[in-house]
Amino acid sequence: MIDEFEARILAMIDDMVEHASDDELFASGYLRGHLTLAVAEIEQSGKSGLQALQIEVQRSLQNAIQAGELSPRDQALVTGMWDNLYQQARQGN
Repeated sequence: MIDEFEARILAMIDDMVEHASDDELFASGYLRGHLTLAVAEIEQSGKSGLQALQIEVQRSLQNAIQAGELSPRDQALVTGMWDNLYQQARQGN
């Protein structure tokens, strides 16, 4: 289930490449790595479910923010895009 959900989000990211702004391309590329890492963490821990994925991606993003990887503007861009992609993918469920 999580693998299918991940594939759905990655497909949405791929679909936006042709019409995305530079900011959207940055955020989507940044999220791709965090999503893939979160799925691997969930699979390794034995957890399952979309809620676990949401929590793990948010945790990963929060760690990156605390490490100073993102400016405040980029933080808002990336977290907003994640929320949007997650909701769109859930609606497609």
